Amino acid sequence: MEKQDKKKILFVCYHNSARSQMAEGLMRSIYGGAYEVYSAGVEATAVDSRAIQVMQEIDIDIAGQRSKKLSEYQDIVFDILITVCDKAKQACPICNTPELAGVNIRSDQPRAKKLMHRSFKDPVGVAGSDTEQLEVFRQIRDEIKDWIVQTFQD
Repeated sequence: MEKQDKKKILFVCYHNSARSQMAEGLMRSIYGGAYEVYSAGVEATAVDSRAIQVMQEIDIDIAGQRSKKLSEYQDIVFDILITVCDKAKQACPICNTPELAGVNIRSDQPRAKKLMHRSFKDPVGVAGSDTEQLEVFRQIRDEIKDWIVQTFQD
């Protein structure tokens, strides 16, 4: 499938550091033939090293990805925009107004033809040992993967 024939999909999380980054990597790995995949945040920080580590464990390299703000995609109309945390859904006007899907309410945000929301627990703020924290990252990675497969399978 040619790049121009692929549907454009954007995963949005508040900081674009873990959940949306893992979703981007997973979607690209599983359905990259059909989708041009992006991720962004309401605010940009950095890709969490634990997200990179747990994705490497399943042979998906997201080390080259970077945290991006929604405004970087303000000129793109996405086929699907998916918020993966409640905070992003609440903070992003286009993300919580499905009746206005595709309408650019704010000039600094992308537009989307279809909006979806699936909230995943934030693994970044979890307390515990390094081992315990990594286990939460693995759990969230696996939940995102299962959701992507269930949602996008033919």
